[in-house]
Amino acid sequence: MDEISRLLGTIGRDRSDSLCSGDTQSTGSKLALRHRLNQLMTCVDDLDPKNELHDKVVKTLDNAFLICGKRANKPKKDSFRLHMVTWNVATVDPPDDVSLLLHLNSPKSPDLYVIGLQEVYSGPLRFLSDTVFDDPWSHMFMSTLAPRKYVKVSSIRMQGLLLLFFSKMEHVPFIRDIQAQYTRTGIFGYWGNKGGVSIRLSFYGHLLCFLNCHLAAHMKYATERVDEFEYIMDTQIFDGKKAPRIADHRLVFWFGDLNFRIQDHGMHFVRSCINNQTYNLLWSKDQLTMMKKKEQRLQEFEEGPLDFQPTYKFDLNSDTYDSRLYRTWFGFNGKKRKPAWTDRILWRLRPKAPPPDEQDGLDAKKVRQLEEDEEYPLKIRQDLYTSNMEYCVSDHKPVMGVFTLELRKMNRTPLVRLQAEGDWSADIDAMVLYSPLQPFPSSTWDWIGLYKVGFTSVSDYITYTWVKDDEVAFNEEIIQVYVGKEEIPVRGGECVLCYYSNTLQCIIGISEPFKVHESKVAIEEGLLPERINGLDKTIASDDLFK
Repeated sequence: MDEISRLLGTIGRDRSDSLCSGDTQSTGSKLALRHRLNQLMTCVDDLDPKNELHDKVVKTLDNAFLICGKRANKPKKDSFRLHMVTWNVATVDPPDDVSLLLHLNSPKSPDLYVIGLQEVYSGPLRFLSDTVFDDPWSHMFMSTLAPRKYVKVSSIRMQGLLLLFFSKMEHVPFIRDIQAQYTRTGIFGYWGNKGGVSIRLSFYGHLLCFLNCHLAAHMKYATERVDEFEYIMDTQIFDGKKAPRIADHRLVFWFGDLNFRIQDHGMHFVRSCINNQTYNLLWSKDQLTMMKKKEQRLQEFEEGPLDFQPTYKFDLNSDTYDSRLYRTWFGFNGKKRKPAWTDRILWRLRPKAPPPDEQDGLDAKKVRQLEEDEEYPLKIRQDLYTSNMEYCVSDHKPVMGVFTLELRKMNRTPLVRLQAEGDWSADIDAMVLYSPLQPFPSSTWDWIGLYKVGFTSVSDYITYTWVKDDEVAFNEEIIQVYVGKEEIPVRGGECVLCYYSNTLQCIIGISEPFKVHESKVAIEEGLLPERINGLDKTIASDDLFK
């Protein structure tokens, strides 16, 4: 476009000085651009095709059309709502209702939920049972979100640290490359009461990482907390060349009970600021804020303003800050804990491209990364950062962050399309049709699962069938897979089919919901559904036992 301006200026000087007015030099608006184009049309009429200037104008216009065409053909950006929670639950069981925590009554429903907990009870017996069954907190969130069609995509547990990732079902086939890691930092790195757990994944092609930490406690260990954080960042390694470390990801969230305190200010001043809601008077002495001024790595992370009450430490089952007297080793009463913003949510966007004069020394990987960032931009906006004072079961209050992610999708079609062929019931064998839409590393361990609408996680299937073992027919576009009638639930219900890739370790295709009909044979024989929404249990009617 600069070349057009130069040529237009040259042509204009040949024709008339009036074309060099200040109005025609401005390209800051569409009106000015249209004016210059009209001038160009007039000038083109006077150009001699044999003149060298004619060829330059043609080439420049071709380049302009190419640039405009590329911009016009770029896919639109999409916005996604992310709801994050961090909460130190102090080994207690979950409350009866988490609606306020998840903003379930909000008119804008999130696309993703990320929930990080610390100090989940991990006594020996409970921890053993939690390895077999879902822990009470996971069960609570899954049972709350599943009816709203959220699926638990991934989770990781390290003793008291728990990280859960939920997604609306429509996004699940576009969440790939899921990996989880953990790092212990308690008792010289051998104990998992402190440390970090993370989940990384590709969301529509953009690599995201969520790091839930519980760092060293007590006022005097601010430097140790930073050291633990940096150790976690350096030691967690993921498979794959694109983002082997946390810092390589396009967007990183760092959150949890980071345990930074408010130093220097006395108890009376801190509580006075809280009572008067003059939180800004405390920010300068918040240890994390202070450490960010001198730690380069922390400066890469952003955080919203702390315009809410410090979330630690409260008397249990109350909104009263710590009022208990602590007994020390020698029988004297210890100090009460000073309120602090120990529970935080921060984020880091991968740094943008360096200036052009600094790009000469970049390796090929970095260059590709910069080109990808330019072609598929990702922006983040924090819409809410607050705590919830209504939950009193712990000595910490939960902190919530709501974000809008604006991005251009790299993946717009699932890897596999699925559908149920014909009517389904437990009276006849059924058929699944699927077709690969893009190349992917298929395996003999791939399977297709039958799920009820509102399933909680990938393991919450009714039944499944191995893709290769039960394949009955295929062509280049459509493959048929057989499902035996004995595997289909007798009671029926609304279901979906999901294709699980063993190599990619995720669901890569979901069918439209379809109805599985009740078994007519079972009804005729007196087997009736126990509940209308059940899918996998039957009981005999009274007539069966007469």
